This record gives sequence, structure tokens and C-alpha cells, in this order.
Amino acid sequence: MPRLPRHLLSQSFYHIMTRGNNKNVVFKTAADFDYYLELISRYKEQHPFDLYHYCLMPNHTHFLIKTRNGADFSIFMKKLNLAYFHHFKKFYGWVGHFWQDRFKSQAVGKDNYFVQCGKYIELNPVRKGLIYKPEEWQYSSYKYYAEGRSDDLITADFLYEDLGGNSQGRQKKYSDLLIDDIVGESYRKMVWGSDHQRYNERQKVNRIERKKPNEQEKKRTVP
Repeated sequence: MPRLPRHLLSQSFYHIMTRGNNKNVVFKTAADFDYYLELISRYKEQHPFDLYHYCLMPNHTHFLIKTRNGADFSIFMKKLNLAYFHHFKKFYGWVGHFWQDRFKSQAVGKDNYFVQCGKYIELNPVRKGLIYKPEEWQYSSYKYYAEGRSDDLITADFLYEDLGGNSQGRQKKYSDLLIDDIVGESYRKMVWGSDHQRYNERQKVNRIERKKPNEQEKKRTVP
């Protein structure tokens, strides 16, 4: 089945994910994580967008972003993942597909759940049992919000200012912020290996199929 064209809207909010092919580890050392972050910084200057939250996991990545130009962000992702693939191939002798499909995107609403979505992303290492506390993970935006650590990649979450009247208060409230069930359920519905347009189309087909009358119902409606 041919790939559907990538359609990201401009000035829109998305949860962006990439994963290693067959769940393979893509970051083996601290230097790998650092190099990927350097690549983000390099290509983000060429193809600007707003990055509110991120988390790099050993075999996949998460970004919560706002596009400026949708097509330009797709170019950013292509350059980023291709450049990192060449890095990995050089140091580890990789052969074959490196990333699983292209990057995956899910539209996110600009609402009161937005900041929770960001923290949910940052809690990935805790949920996976890699660490006990989110501040122990060095490769996410968590420390920016919970500890005030400088991070040039980040555009401050537009709801973050509402958490308190000063930086200490905001950091404390962010650390204590609870994740609503609706946020967790939204992320659990994500399907790897195909883009969100194809997933949404499949869901539409399923709903239509469920609404079709069965053969017995058809017979009852025939005059």
C-alpha cells in the first residue's frame, strides 16, 4: 500500500514521534543522545518551529510542537532523522532500515490538557522503569519546567505561566501536576507504524462497517 502524503497544517499543534525499526535501540550512549539534541538545534534554526516538550527514549523520541510552516517542519524531520542515521551507521555499522516508517504525528488541542500532555511525555522514562523520578532523566524537557534549567530548544508552554506567580511556585506546581485519565487514554490509542491520517481513515471505515445493517436487518426492511 503506497504511503499517504504527509499533511501537517501550519500554525498547528502536534505530538510527533519516531521509533527505531523493530523497536531497535537508536541511542546507545550519552554521546548519541547529545548528538541528536545538537542536530535538533542545528536544523531547528534552519526550519523554525516551537518545541514545548520533548523526551528522548532509548528506542524512540517524543516532541510536542507547534508548526510555523507544516511542510517546512516535515523537511526538518527528514533532515534530522537522516543525519542521525548516518551518525549511527558510521559508529555502529548499521545495515537496513533504521527508523520505523517516517515520523508519526497526532494533532493536539490547544486546551487545558496541553501542559499535561507535555508532562505525560516527560514521564515516559518513569513508566518504562528506566528511572524512579523524572528529574533523573537527562534527555527531556522536564528539568526546564520543574527545576528551571536552561534549555535553548524550548519555547515555554503557554499554560506554564498560569501555574504560579513566580518561578519557584510554577516549578513546584509543575512537579506536583497530576495527569488526567483522558490524557493517558489519548496516548494509549496511538498506533505505531502508520501515520495518523491512515489510522483515522481506518477508524472511520470501522465505524461505517458497524453501522451497516446485517443480512437479517436487510430482509426485514425489504417491502
